[in-house]
Amino acid sequence: MTHILIADDHPLFRLALTQALRAIAPDATLIEADSLAAACAQLDARHDIDLVLLDLHLPDSRGLMGLASLRAEHPAVAVAMISANEDPMVIRRALAFGAAGYIPKGASLDELATALRAVLNCEEYVPAQLHNAIGTSATSREDQQVAARLASLTPQQFRVLSQVADGLLNKQIADKLGIQERTIKAHLSLIFQKLGVRNRTQASVMLRSLELGDPTRIAIVDDDGEI
Repeated sequence: MTHILIADDHPLFRLALTQALRAIAPDATLIEADSLAAACAQLDARHDIDLVLLDLHLPDSRGLMGLASLRAEHPAVAVAMISANEDPMVIRRALAFGAAGYIPKGASLDELATALRAVLNCEEYVPAQLHNAIGTSATSREDQQVAARLASLTPQQFRVLSQVADGLLNKQIADKLGIQERTIKAHLSLIFQKLGVRNRTQASVMLRSLELGDPTRIAIVDDDGEI
């Protein structure tokens, strides 16, 4: 039996996607999460999830950082991005950082079925109408290098790196992860080596390069600085 986790913060979209999935895969078990944290909790608690449908712009995922986190923690689980953002470069970056597919939120039932079949068969999926644009929007060498280096980290090393990028000190990270401070220092030495950086700042910048702003949530500010 297929188990699919839907991670999206919009209840109405989760409902619509659930109904669509039930029509396509009536025997599938569907699990819902309204945040990246909730999705991670589900993945930690269950070991039968085959596919995560991850909203690119979950408030706590910071764009592609959420994708990278899930791929680091649960490399055996396929993650397909779902988003209204159809920027070819964003799609290319998502694929470079481990997405099994990229499904527009406006996809038809037939398109959704095609996408699900592809990713569950371990095939990469991108919308047919975007193939040409994505093909001419090549992933930058820098993105390829960053993706490869982040993929070389162990799950625990990625957790440490994430905390460093959030500005936590070694003692704070040790307390949060329940390990000794000297272990954090050992992890950081290996992280710097794998990422090809020299310090915490450079490591943080590398991870935070995966952040993406949500174009649908950009605040409009007037001349007086008011939203």
